[in-house]
Amino acid sequence: MQSIQQHELKITNPITNKPRPTLYATLRSYQQTGRKALAVLLDPDKVELGGFSSFLRRTLEHPVDFFLVGGSLVTEYTHQEIVQTIREHTDTPVVLFPGNSLHIEPSADGILLLSLISGRNPDFLIGQHVVAAPLLKKSKLEILPTGYMLVDGGAQTTVSYISGTMPLPHDKPSVAACTAMAGEMLGMRLMYLDAGSGARRCVSPEMIAAVREAVDTPLIVGGGINSAQKAEAALLAGADMIVVGNGIEANPDLLPELSALVRFCNRQIVAGN
Repeated sequence: MQSIQQHELKITNPITNKPRPTLYATLRSYQQTGRKALAVLLDPDKVELGGFSSFLRRTLEHPVDFFLVGGSLVTEYTHQEIVQTIREHTDTPVVLFPGNSLHIEPSADGILLLSLISGRNPDFLIGQHVVAAPLLKKSKLEILPTGYMLVDGGAQTTVSYISGTMPLPHDKPSVAACTAMAGEMLGMRLMYLDAGSGARRCVSPEMIAAVREAVDTPLIVGGGINSAQKAEAALLAGADMIVVGNGIEANPDLLPELSALVRFCNRQIVAGN
């Protein structure tokens, strides 16, 4: 806990160089107040650096709350260039979404230290973390211990193949709820329900609601969210933050729709208070 707190004290706004709330404190505040957040997942293998600046300028017009950088299988390590380009155009926090211990970029703001609690592969429960721990200890990254739950999205995903694990059944919200409870008891500070990249169906509202009721941690939901309707369903079911990657890649107009949706939800919360 001490090392996590030490990392939290070092978070600053890269543009103003002024202290800002830690990533965890921000997500925890959102959860406690009912506020919602939108994160865009950037797969290094799919980011075209030549046109990336144009996309980032769009996020100034249609704000997002976080950028997640990473993927289950990365063949082109461009994490540093991606983070640097984000820094040049926006002060939106950058959080690593690592597929393994090689995907660590110290210039980011934080890292989701993912423990694949939906599976039984010890390498993704603790093994990769042991390898990464010395590097993370020396970095200034804010460490965000995250209970990562892969959910059946109707198609085999890269993370399921790479990790050699079975996803949680789509229609078993109670299994997801018990898994999340166990993760929280083990000290995970965030929970992440993910149908995986390219999922044919997203995590069901019933499963999101069951996990939301079962744990007191901020809840992240991603995978298969390719419309504003699916995003709204996830948020209403209890997701504190939705993560979208492929949906925006396939349909760039989805970005302004989701940004507007999240802003609308938050205005409703403020008005209700």
